[in-house]
Amino acid sequence: GMGIAVTIITICSNVLISALRKVIPPQVRIAAYITIIAGFVTIIDLLLKAFIPALSESLGVFIPLIVVNCIILGRAEAYANKHTPGLSFMDGLGMGLGFTIALTLAGLFREVLGNGTAFGVQVLPKSVEPIGIFIQPPGAFLVIAFIIAVMNAIGIKTRQRKLVESGCDGMCANCAAACDKSGEVSAK
Repeated sequence: GMGIAVTIITICSNVLISALRKVIPPQVRIAAYITIIAGFVTIIDLLLKAFIPALSESLGVFIPLIVVNCIILGRAEAYANKHTPGLSFMDGLGMGLGFTIALTLAGLFREVLGNGTAFGVQVLPKSVEPIGIFIQPPGAFLVIAFIIAVMNAIGIKTRQRKLVESGCDGMCANCAAACDKSGEVSAK
């Protein structure tokens, strides 16, 4: 539900900001973006309360907090105010779906570790005791920390592989000496 709400708000705010990009003065650009985003958040919040009250109640304060979501404001600033409404629509859709996938994966990871279930289906044997902290709010921070650690490890390996494949490209990080393409120290 949160992912769909963020996707809708990102799409709508991107399209409107893109359509108004030439009339919003640069001095009030960020304030205008926040006002537009807040308007769409309010609309989504009211629609959820009217048509899906159970979801609205379970999401609670997190829907209004979408206003300060850096993803939405960042996309408005980095993309929507520089591109056409059509491209901004596609950007909002892609960013929103990416956010939804990230939320779903983080939630799934927390559910498996915290309850031993995946989407309500028991996946871990009953003999494996769940780790209760993962279903608590701090569990989300632990999951995010784990994801960042894995991404950093992958990034480090990728950077090392590129360095080995391409040579040191000028300044070798390992020896701080200037090198030519073959890896031989040059007379620079």
